[in-house]
Amino acid sequence: MVTDEFHDYLVAHGSEPDGIARDLVAETRAEYPRESGMLICPEQAAFMTQLVKIIGVRQAVEIGTFTGYSALAIARGLAEGGRLICFDLSEEYTKIARRYWARAGVEDRVELRLGQAQELVRDLPERPELDLAFIDADKAAYPTYWAELVPRLRPGGVILVDNTLRTYNGSVLDLDSSADARHIDAFNKLALADTRMESVLLPIGDGVTLARKR
Repeated sequence: MVTDEFHDYLVAHGSEPDGIARDLVAETRAEYPRESGMLICPEQAAFMTQLVKIIGVRQAVEIGTFTGYSALAIARGLAEGGRLICFDLSEEYTKIARRYWARAGVEDRVELRLGQAQELVRDLPERPELDLAFIDADKAAYPTYWAELVPRLRPGGVILVDNTLRTYNGSVLDLDSSADARHIDAFNKLALADTRMESVLLPIGDGVTLARKR
């Protein structure tokens, strides 16, 4: 387990969030203190930006945007001409996201689609053209999102799945702690068994599964 001291050290020895990212996080915590646990952590944001750059991502999808921190991390790493489609239910939360995307100069790279992601994701082209997808939404629907996105990934494309060690209300080591913990444990087993993908579960933040299409 990473102690608070080790966490502070690893954040201090990675690329620091800039003022825009810090302000986004601060506003989210001030406006939505209870829900702010849905934010990704700063080292995860830095990891995602680097990964997007390394892969050379041009076509990306995010399911679950909240106030836009993870989308900002992805959009900042996109190759020239790249595009990120974000799915979320909340107009309220994503109003904050839109402001910070504009402030960071990435609003032209991000398309926000509001509504039920389980339905809207089916409107994506069925061709295997996605370079990257990020799933961070309702845990019970993770298998649905996985089923829709894996066929749409190009060979070598990547899916990142958040909270695969714990959610903010339960841990995979204590399946009695919450329904979300049980949903995550079931999803982890599903992802591992999918022969189309090769996966690794990383202890970043609350756990991130990185899966690459064969």
